[in-house]
Amino acid sequence: MERFKKAITTCFTDKSLRTRILVVLGAFVFFRLVSNIPVPALEAARLEQLFAQNDFLGLINVFSGGGLTTFSIVMLGVGPYITASIIMQLSTMMSPRLKALYHEEGEAGRRKFTQYSRYLTVPLAILQAYGFITLLANSGALTGLSGFEVVASMMAVVTGSMLLMWLGELVTEFGVGNGSSLIIFAGIVASLPATFAQLAISYDPSQIPLLVSFALAGVIVVLGTVYVTEGERPIPVTNAKASRGGSGISSYIPLRLNQAGVMPIIFALSMVTFPQLVMGFFAGSTNAVITKVSLAITYVYSTSWLYALVYFVLVVLFTFFYVAVTFEPHTIAENLQKSGSFVPGIRPGEATADYLGKVMTRITLLSSVFLGLLAVLPIVLQQITGIKALALGGTSLLIVVNVVTDLIKKVDAQVTMREY
Repeated sequence: MERFKKAITTCFTDKSLRTRILVVLGAFVFFRLVSNIPVPALEAARLEQLFAQNDFLGLINVFSGGGLTTFSIVMLGVGPYITASIIMQLSTMMSPRLKALYHEEGEAGRRKFTQYSRYLTVPLAILQAYGFITLLANSGALTGLSGFEVVASMMAVVTGSMLLMWLGELVTEFGVGNGSSLIIFAGIVASLPATFAQLAISYDPSQIPLLVSFALAGVIVVLGTVYVTEGERPIPVTNAKASRGGSGISSYIPLRLNQAGVMPIIFALSMVTFPQLVMGFFAGSTNAVITKVSLAITYVYSTSWLYALVYFVLVVLFTFFYVAVTFEPHTIAENLQKSGSFVPGIRPGEATADYLGKVMTRITLLSSVFLGLLAVLPIVLQQITGIKALALGGTSLLIVVNVVTDLIKKVDAQVTMREY
């Protein structure tokens, strides 16, 4: 408790930390303002009906932070930027030049790598904007659009997406935490009052046991997510140079159980929503191959168990992928060897790197399966109970818990840095 009070005091008294927190809060306010600027030519009643019938649109709305429900200029959210980041990070595994740029050329290389991601975001945003507008037009939510109005709407939506990308990077650089994750978090939290209001309106005393069960399940999910996020696997390390009484000084390397954090879920959501948006770009095509692909994608989205399986596999794969990109066992082994440290029982150098890689693979398998099961559990419960909101609520809960946990750790790190 004393530590908590000291952290709160530091947040208000330290000018630099207070500025960082104000940047995050200011970004939240700005994001909520622009998410209520609508694109014209929308039939709001038809869109509301469409949301009630289509869970896929609810998943996209997670990225847009509620901007989709008003067909706002930021209705794509940070989805295009996240998709571009995924493509660029996947490219590091296929291109030695990009891998060297990301891992070996320091801060300047990472800035150039990020710039490439920004360039890629533009065509992806254009593609998704057209696909989504076409999807809404085919569903009847948009009617009577001329060619000029389609282009104007696309320009507004693409501009809104780039604006959010810029806002997220500002928060990452000058605020606290990951900007893209915080924007998604802000949208989810902003939708909570409307969700509770709808629950109050449709209140039925006979559903009390069911609601209590969901509340308990939510508490278990929160506790499990926090436990996995905070869990560590200590790797003992001995420093032979800094010896006391002829024996080395022992310490440890903390390997996080959930090294990837919330990013696998966000990546998986991005990849789940991207194909159907792209299919909107080819709507009305007479090509036999495109028609078959479109039917296959529609079948996956309309079959709950198949959709849940794809979602689970994506979460697991992206967990391993994100850890492979961010965790460098060879770099850690090299630094240990240079400092005269070693893992007891393991030879320095390549053997240490292999050992660290095997340990991280085992703990990542555990965390990835855990995250995958939590991601698909709401979908399973939805099929059992018939309550559609569960499929979205579980994913949103996972994102909120992970973002809040990460934000608390980042703030605590800032406070600790100022203490020393």
